[in-house]
Amino acid sequence: QVQVEESGGGLVQAGDSVMLSCVVSGRRTFDKYAMGWFRQAPGKDREFVAAKSWSGGSTIYADSVKGRFTISRDNAKNTVYLQMNSLKPEDTAVYYCAATVRPRGSYYSSDYNYWGQGTQVVVSS
Repeated sequence: QVQVEESGGGLVQAGDSVMLSCVVSGRRTFDKYAMGWFRQAPGKDREFVAAKSWSGGSTIYADSVKGRFTISRDNAKNTVYLQMNSLKPEDTAVYYCAATVRPRGSYYSSDYNYWGQGTQVVVSS
């Protein structure tokens, strides 16, 4: 069984920074999962944020977060991070971490095999 657990959300002000963490545990070694972050704002569909490949050599971002958010991973700690800078009220959402057995991350939620429960980020103006 694979477990995915996010942490690090909270209430922040516009312009602030927050780092989300996600730990994966299970029978497959962490470095054989590509990892992604998605988010879902109230009343909206879940949307892609960022993803990183097994080795970390390939990274993709949604246009809305490029230059502000950074995804990273520490395979020794089975952890992927999402550093979010210059936060805006429109970044308010539940942020989900997801793992895929594909070697590269994907923009599509259907390509991910395992999901966390999500962590709330609220950005006040």
